[in-house]
Amino acid sequence: MSDADAARRKQDFEDGLGGSDAQVAAFEGHERNFVDRLQHFLHANPTMVPVIVLVLSVAAFGVIAGGNFFSAFNLSLIMQQVSIIGILAAAQSLVILTAGIDLSVGANMVLVSVIMGNLAVNMGVPAPLAIGIGFCCGALAGMLNGFFVTRVKLPPFIVTLGTWNIFFALNLWLSGAQSIRSQDIDAAAPLLKFFGESIRIGGAQFTFGSILMVMIFAVLWYVLNRTAWGRHVYAVGDDKEAAELAGIRTDRTLVQVYAVAGLVCAIGAWAAIGRVGSVSPQSFQEANLQSITAVVIGGISLFGGRGSIIGPLVGALIVGVFNSGLRLAGVDVLWQVFAIGWLTIIAVAMDQWIRKVSA
Repeated sequence: MSDADAARRKQDFEDGLGGSDAQVAAFEGHERNFVDRLQHFLHANPTMVPVIVLVLSVAAFGVIAGGNFFSAFNLSLIMQQVSIIGILAAAQSLVILTAGIDLSVGANMVLVSVIMGNLAVNMGVPAPLAIGIGFCCGALAGMLNGFFVTRVKLPPFIVTLGTWNIFFALNLWLSGAQSIRSQDIDAAAPLLKFFGESIRIGGAQFTFGSILMVMIFAVLWYVLNRTAWGRHVYAVGDDKEAAELAGIRTDRTLVQVYAVAGLVCAIGAWAAIGRVGSVSPQSFQEANLQSITAVVIGGISLFGGRGSIIGPLVGALIVGVFNSGLRLAGVDVLWQVFAIGWLTIIAVAMDQWIRKVSA
């Protein structure tokens, strides 16, 4: 190569760099409009969407339903009504953060409640031991899901759809399709109804179950945001292959996630006995879908790796606010379900729009 050719190529290279710098400067100088800034803000703060929806919902139904909506008793009643679905939403959130889904959370919870009730009431096992066995069964049920997802490499949707049927059949078999009455629980194991008890603060009445729901979310928030395990959960959901390359044992993390979700479901089973006052194998039939609804409305992405655990708590409260507000306004239950369905679709659409920031 001649000196002239070398000099020409050097000049072309420098001109190319200069053009690139100019383009970069022009790009960086481009000012985002309001919609772009809002999209980036919501991407960085996914919990703000459900928080805004909750505030607007409370304000709207306060006007529509009248002063009764803002009463301390009604607001605390909303907390009571969403406590079980909120606990299941916490379990569901852990799985969805890993880009999975668990259709068996409700069936797992009911199965554990039947196990606890049978042991403590029908078999005379001390209530604390029956509750402990129930916790172990819930965690093992979750581990079973994790085993099929990680070892057998089956899709979470298929696995948990199958275990939903298995758990439901087991709870009908163990219970004989018969409920354990409230009177029998009071006589043999009143501890099972502990989370149905309540305390009064002014005009508000909070059950121990609603307080438990808030505590579960607080613990999970700390674990997910302040521990290495929590960072691993987010990493697996964001990109499992990249997480493996970073040295994270992804399969072990997934099994642990499903096990913890199962344990949370078991805690929910204890709270559900207190909430209902009895043990019924037919209760909470729609709990699976309701938990997913709370998670989606709460801003956790169904694609995994994004969202705050506090979001599903807000999502459950939004569902409770809609149901309470529409009921006080005299709207038929059919249209309450109709409204929640549209709210879910809008939440998913919002998530898709927000995710385009990182596309």
